[in-house]
Amino acid sequence: MKWLRISSALAGIAACSLVLAQVAPHARQAGAVLAAQDDPAALSELELDAALANNDHLVQDNIEAALEAGDADLADSFVALARDRNIALPDGLLSRVSDAVKSENSTSHFAKRFATGLVTGNADDVASLSGTVAGDLFVIGDIRDVVREGKHLAMGEDTDRLVLGLATAGLAVTAVTYVSAGGAVPVRAGLTLVKDARKVGRLGEGLAEWAGRSARDVVDTPMLQNAVASGSVLRPGETVNAIKAAFRVEKAGALVRLGKDVTRVAEKSGTRGAMDSLRIAEGPKDVARAARLAEAQGSKTRAIMKVLGRGALLLVGGAFDLTLWLFGAALTLFGLLSSIKATTERLTQGWCDRRRARRLRRAQSAGEAALAKTAVTA
Repeated sequence: MKWLRISSALAGIAACSLVLAQVAPHARQAGAVLAAQDDPAALSELELDAALANNDHLVQDNIEAALEAGDADLADSFVALARDRNIALPDGLLSRVSDAVKSENSTSHFAKRFATGLVTGNADDVASLSGTVAGDLFVIGDIRDVVREGKHLAMGEDTDRLVLGLATAGLAVTAVTYVSAGGAVPVRAGLTLVKDARKVGRLGEGLAEWAGRSARDVVDTPMLQNAVASGSVLRPGETVNAIKAAFRVEKAGALVRLGKDVTRVAEKSGTRGAMDSLRIAEGPKDVARAARLAEAQGSKTRAIMKVLGRGALLLVGGAFDLTLWLFGAALTLFGLLSSIKATTERLTQGWCDRRRARRLRRAQSAGEAALAKTAVTA
């Protein structure tokens, strides 16, 4: 019976050890992910490890897809990621990416995209953003947007209040830019990017909702309607002054911070990287996380966001599953220690029982010898 109890304890040790060997790697990964959930750079590295481990051709396939879509910048971002991860790529593929990047950065292409950004006010790369920002710095683009959306508002038509608010904020920031000799240009560029992302439908739903509320708060609607009614692109000075009067500076802090964070992303990962972050962001905190990610990962940022999506910025779902892995590992470890404790106790108890039995037998033998000796003497 004693050996049966010892055998069951030993079986518990073996079973718990086997389960722990299977659970421990997952628990270790889960613990690392949970610990890094507030650090976008560290979190993205861990998530990338898992993604690359599951697909050996992930980087190469994405480069091919980016080249096919005409996105040389994204393809080059994946090349930077491959270089950082020591992933070998075919020489032919690297040459195609290099040629595509050179073509995209050529003078003629830059001039064409600059003109497109200046005229249309839409940006999706450095050149077009330069044109868009130039237009907004000369107030033409913002006045155009404010007048257009303001007239829709005055006539009771569908109005994009986000574009209206961003354009109004942009005019006020532009005035600060001139006064500070360019000191507010980063905010100006960031607000322009948010506005452009909204126009081309690349602004995340949650972020668009938040920015819409913020933009609505910074605009005095009745005053803006009066300004728009008398304003014109042909009278920019007069129109700007009237529109600026409708801007509530004291309520623009959140939008200004958003503009700064977007610019931080653009400075490290490029204009398209900033647009990608705006597309997956659900709020200003996500954009701030994207800025931290871009500052840590640089040119690799677009590739990381392409692979991981919003998971590059924060822990998206799975927290409960990760916690379960940790709980399972802790429970298994507890079972292992309990089995070791039970085995030790039972072995010790058996050893003590055997010693007592030997002492008892020796005492009995000594007693029997004494009785025998007494009998002989008698």
